[in-house]
Amino acid sequence: MHQPGLKDLRELAGFFLRLGLTAFGGPAAHVAMMERELVQRRHWLDREAFLDLLGATSLIPGPGSTQMAMAIGWRRAGWLGLVLGGCCFILPAALLTLALAWAYVRFGRLPQAQGLLYGIKPVVLAVVAQALWNLGRTAVRSRALAGLGLLVLAASLLGLHPLAALLGAGVLAAAWHRAGLRAVFPAALGAAAAPAAGLAGVFLFFLKLGSVLFGGGYVLLAFLKADLVDRWHWLTQAQLLDAVAAGQITPGPVFTTATFIGYLLKGFPGAAAATVGIFLPSFLFVALLGLLVPRLRRSPWTGAFMDGVNVGALALMAAVTFALGRAAVVDVWTALLGLASLGLLLRWRVNAAWMVLGGGVAGVVLASAR
Repeated sequence: MHQPGLKDLRELAGFFLRLGLTAFGGPAAHVAMMERELVQRRHWLDREAFLDLLGATSLIPGPGSTQMAMAIGWRRAGWLGLVLGGCCFILPAALLTLALAWAYVRFGRLPQAQGLLYGIKPVVLAVVAQALWNLGRTAVRSRALAGLGLLVLAASLLGLHPLAALLGAGVLAAAWHRAGLRAVFPAALGAAAAPAAGLAGVFLFFLKLGSVLFGGGYVLLAFLKADLVDRWHWLTQAQLLDAVAAGQITPGPVFTTATFIGYLLKGFPGAAAATVGIFLPSFLFVALLGLLVPRLRRSPWTGAFMDGVNVGALALMAAVTFALGRAAVVDVWTALLGLASLGLLLRWRVNAAWMVLGGGVAGVVLASAR
């Protein structure tokens, strides 16, 4: 591991703070921006190491791109880097979401951001597509892995759960290398009793979510609706939808939806309790991964398993990109914006954060002119 100094820690904090302020578009876009900046531009790690971290973090519950920030921080600067990378990526998004929650409670609605998202989405699509191309050239080592990636992509588009797709890809790749593998699945968790609607209850609820939640923001919405709206009536349906919208229109982790909900329930202390609760398990899981991933890569059969998981993770990222494309390219202007962005990314190493901000400005201008 690279031995960190004060300069390394400053660079790490600066990069993830900036990413937390500019990373719109969800986990796939966040990962793409990390790959472009840290693999291509700064050379903090090579593509194979990046893919290993991506595959490993895809197998644990919690917000995938946030865990990638933690894992890259660990690889760059050890345990301090893990904490610094995660906190610096989370903090800007959490504070922006908290500001939205305050405005929502005070004025009764969210600020409008349609024009901003109109321009950002096609640029994000170009960033993700370019990262998929770069990472795919490293991950797809053989025709067998290429076929496996296509199989996972098709299964994902047909609705297979992401965790099942990743584990299946790993098992098939290990079997291809004639190595035995016994997949171990986490034990099913029983239904938890309804917590009290106090500060401790808010913390414990989001701690549970952060510990068991696979599948990203859409699965998060299902959990929140089932418990907070239907079972315990802590929120109304409209409040939940506004909370999810707040997580979508702010940069950084979508899981900062928890910050918004915590503020609605218990003000500033509730926002802090919910944010710490949902992200705390990720720090612990990634710390364990930091010890396991190098050992997994050294073993031939677990290395083959990791190869399969890496290809599966890219296939899932491609499926998300397909869905993003349908939502982002809505007219000729967004199509042109996306193509122009992809051209700039392929021809020059333009910083993806500036491109996303430029897309937002273009979207506001185009939306106001319509």
